[in-house]
Amino acid sequence: MTSAAPAVIATKPARYLTFSLGRESYGLPVLNVREIIRLCPITPVPKMPSHIKGVINLRGTVLAVLDLRAKFQMPLGDYNERTCIIVIQVPSPSGQPLLMGAIVDAVEEVLQLADSEIEPAPDFGMSSTPGYIIGMATVHGGVKILLNIEKVFLEEGSILLPLHLPQ
Repeated sequence: MTSAAPAVIATKPARYLTFSLGRESYGLPVLNVREIIRLCPITPVPKMPSHIKGVINLRGTVLAVLDLRAKFQMPLGDYNERTCIIVIQVPSPSGQPLLMGAIVDAVEEVLQLADSEIEPAPDFGMSSTPGYIIGMATVHGGVKILLNIEKVFLEEGSILLPLHLPQ
């Protein structure tokens, strides 16, 4: 091991919830995951970007729901019994916690990854690299793409909605 390796965002072992989109596997920090729910009816919101499917009411909290396949400009697939919504919490620009939902094809597992198991995101040679990727981990012979949750959910095109329905 050399000390010249590029710095990785994580500074201690971290846990990631992994999920699939098509044949690819991704991971989100477990600390940002609040729950996983079955796909439920989604109320469309007019004039939203195509990756924002609408909102759901989760026990009195209105959540914006994104389809990660659409967000990542992947071919859209049919929803099935394994399709679910990962409810995540991210800090809003105001600093308050914000809950959002992400539609994924299937949840896989929770992984504990040490710094040595996470490689920096490769340089794709493009000036417009979205910054979604914080690193890559090779697990069970495959690559898990670890996502920067704030970049995925809070960049332009995302919406901020009231967090609670009127009482």
